[in-house]
Amino acid sequence: MKVKDADILIVPGYTNSGPEHWQSRWQQKLSTARRVEQAEWSKPVRDDWTRTLANAVNEAERPVVIVAHSLGVATVVQALPLFSRQVAGAFLVAPPDVANPSIRPKHLMTFGPYPRDPLPFPSIVASSSNDPFCPIEVAEDIAAAWGSLFIHAGEAGHINAESGYGPWPEGSMAFANFMTRLEA
Repeated sequence: MKVKDADILIVPGYTNSGPEHWQSRWQQKLSTARRVEQAEWSKPVRDDWTRTLANAVNEAERPVVIVAHSLGVATVVQALPLFSRQVAGAFLVAPPDVANPSIRPKHLMTFGPYPRDPLPFPSIVASSSNDPFCPIEVAEDIAAAWGSLFIHAGEAGHINAESGYGPWPEGSMAFANFMTRLEA
């Protein structure tokens, strides 16, 4: 599938993705990408976030490809029952361990636990070995349960601008490869 043939939904996590974040950079470069805007970025409410995402998916005019980061990943999997149209694929980066009682802020736990059923579309989960929000073993387990291809991003922190991943060219190449394998 080519980018021009898809509605690419950028789904940021807690506090949104700033201008230097790879998601913001991709949104600028991908002609059909648009951000799913949440009403409250710093106090996420699961029902609000999932409903907002489901509305974006259900209103799309082309096949939907989701690009989610952090709490955006949790939003995607929790919103699945609300989707009335099929998603072509999802690129899921740095899922937080929302079942961990030590996660901060604590209200992020309201997005868990993750469903363990296989996702109904092709997907990739990318995570790093030193993500402060999710041990690599947990991310690998989540990916396996979802039937997702797992990409080990090395020691990349939370794979965000703060950990040095503004442009993230390796992620861009993995996403481009993923797109070529999706069917419209």
